[in-house]
Amino acid sequence: MISDFTPGRAAVLAPGVRRLVAPNPGMMTGPGTNTYLVGEDEVAVIDPGPRIEAHIDAIQAQSPGRIRWILCTHTHPDHSPAAMPLAGATGAELLGIPAPAGKVQDKSFDPNRVLADGDTLVTGEFVLRAVHTPGHASNHLCFRHEMHRWLFTGDHIMNGSTVVIDPPDGNMKHYLESLERLKTLELAALAPGHGDVIERPLNAIDWLIGHRLKREAKVVSALETHPGLTLTELTPHVYSEVDPGLHSLASRSLLAHLGKLEIENRAVCVDERWSAN
Repeated sequence: MISDFTPGRAAVLAPGVRRLVAPNPGMMTGPGTNTYLVGEDEVAVIDPGPRIEAHIDAIQAQSPGRIRWILCTHTHPDHSPAAMPLAGATGAELLGIPAPAGKVQDKSFDPNRVLADGDTLVTGEFVLRAVHTPGHASNHLCFRHEMHRWLFTGDHIMNGSTVVIDPPDGNMKHYLESLERLKTLELAALAPGHGDVIERPLNAIDWLIGHRLKREAKVVSALETHPGLTLTELTPHVYSEVDPGLHSLASRSLLAHLGKLEIENRAVCVDERWSAN
């Protein structure tokens, strides 16, 4: 697949589908946030990215036609802050779900049309169908290109790393349920919010589910072997292969695993100390 991640230069991925990478590379964003331009004469922008003027200018310059719609998969700061200024510059309609409560959310995103699961954007060139995929974020949407059978996955699925599930808005149980649901959609490819197109969707989804369940098994084993530990004390046992410098970040995903186990009555927390139930 096309692997050009040069900021400011759109790569044609499929008929009527272009990718433009924001200049925000990093540990959490990979090469940068992928902005997708869908359509030729009338264009839908998916995830305009962070509010970086050069990127907002590039979206307009690289768009093959008039920008009519802006869709955001979710409201984390690397995906949606450019939406409002881009809409102001183009008059495009904003579609998505407003930000939930929480510090790491773009509260500026104010959609003209709030999308629910199954809602569609129907144009003369393409149809995009919203798929509600909570887990990474409670307001997370993926968008299925009905003709190509591609799924624009935002941060639900990334190419090159797993996503952080950060409670309270992140929810591991919902995340795994959303992944299972994607397996029913008859997908030809995944177009992630970070990294290259994934051409074997079912393999990628199964791998992600298996990876999370293996980690869950390690959590259960640690709870049984070391009962009564705090989140911080438990993290090195569950993420023994991870650089200790990343344990504070890993502990957020661990908390998400523990929350899932608690919902399922498989773990219990007393005075901030966790044990198997």
